[in-house]
Amino acid sequence: MAGNFALFSAWRPPLVYTEHFQVLLSILIPVYNERAVVEQSLAQVLRAPLPEGLERELVIVDDCSTDGTWSILQSLAERHPCIRLFRHQVNQGKGAAVRSAISHAEGDFCLIQDADLEYDPNEYPLLLKPLLAGNADAVFGSRYMAGESRRVLPYWHTKINQFLTFTSNVFSNIDVTDMETCYKVFRTDLLKSIPIRSNRFGFEPEITMKCAKRKLRIYEVPISYHGRTYEEGKKIGWKDGMQALGVILKFWLIDDIYAEPKGRGALINLTRTPGYITWICRLLRPHLGDTIFEVGAGFGTFSARLMGRRLRYVAAESDPLHLHALRNRFLRTPNVDVVECRAGDAASYEGWNGSFDSAVAINVLEGLEHPQAALEGLNRVLKPGGKLMLLAPQGRSLYGTVDQAMGQLRRFDREELLGLLSSAGFQAESVQDINKAGRVAWWMASKVLRRTQLSKLPLKIFDKNVWLWRILDVLLPWPGLSMIVVARKAG
Repeated sequence: MAGNFALFSAWRPPLVYTEHFQVLLSILIPVYNERAVVEQSLAQVLRAPLPEGLERELVIVDDCSTDGTWSILQSLAERHPCIRLFRHQVNQGKGAAVRSAISHAEGDFCLIQDADLEYDPNEYPLLLKPLLAGNADAVFGSRYMAGESRRVLPYWHTKINQFLTFTSNVFSNIDVTDMETCYKVFRTDLLKSIPIRSNRFGFEPEITMKCAKRKLRIYEVPISYHGRTYEEGKKIGWKDGMQALGVILKFWLIDDIYAEPKGRGALINLTRTPGYITWICRLLRPHLGDTIFEVGAGFGTFSARLMGRRLRYVAAESDPLHLHALRNRFLRTPNVDVVECRAGDAASYEGWNGSFDSAVAINVLEGLEHPQAALEGLNRVLKPGGKLMLLAPQGRSLYGTVDQAMGQLRRFDREELLGLLSSAGFQAESVQDINKAGRVAWWMASKVLRRTQLSKLPLKIFDKNVWLWRILDVLLPWPGLSMIVVARKAG
């Protein structure tokens, strides 16, 4: 977001908003040429009821209004210290204004509010209820559920909105009734972690698609709607509808879902390869006991396949966004515990000394500064004779741009990894080469073409032919692209 600061200037009134509140709602308000309604609209926002214990800040971004709106906003900010006012020097669009507002939000939750009079701020408590109860990560206010009231608008405008929602649902595989709604409320930490690329009204389909890909818990609540006609100042048009279709397709194809993607590329790639995941899990299951500790569990991609009927499965992570995804995924799974654990810090494992029959580390060691510390920690959590299962990338000579882009610091040669295991108190029982055919493709992508990501199509082709790669693993004479190591704790 820092690169955006040159695009707008900030203005604050003489009174500084300094009070500290336990729970703060940031109301994000993009404004452009609304002098006829902006004062009345913001008056409604300022006096809107909030749940007990919640305070508000209004983060207003004027998108280079030319009709006198900016002067009105300055006057309001002088009278109301909870208003934080910013201005773009060049008109960029609603999405750009919301992006700027997000970067300045300081609240626990963010609510997006247009500066017109189409939506009713009196419904804030309804929108916030699922978030405050801890049930949701995002709440959409739906104009097409049974709200208190809804102004009847032109037929085709409504049908276009519903068609865009339908198309978004098809590609995102979630079932919302009103993707284009303005009223969207988020946990601020999650919203700040999602990159926003659209400058105009493409913000709505973009954020919906990315929430779906991130598997956020989305709730919908019915809201009233007092829509404007074009004569009354409505700005969105048919071109924006066409752009929305393009945005839906673009962000279906592109997994641009983290503001800081480094280290998450490998996990995103795995979501496209269910056949490969099934293959790996089949090889791991015969070695698993009744109690399992998985370090670096990521999004729970393997956890969900391995937990089965185990008595206890602990999914450990250190990344706050991964922890959030894991807690969402296993919220109602009684045999799965989600815990915080820094994989490369041996001290992080102390609370589970000798507690588990099995430990699992899938694509973890290669991303750590000190993989030896992780192996020592995993040895500590195992009972005497307990088993450790590793999946690790093989071939130091193959390390290149794709590995770097995915956050991997190294690839292992077999002897190197076995040496690390021995030093950590393990005896290797078996080493299995995986995906021998993939070595050539990886070398071409990472060392010759110097790619920084793996595109969807090659991954899908790879995944649909797992049966073939399994056969070739038996026939081809060279090492695999990865290896599965099963080791037992000495003693």
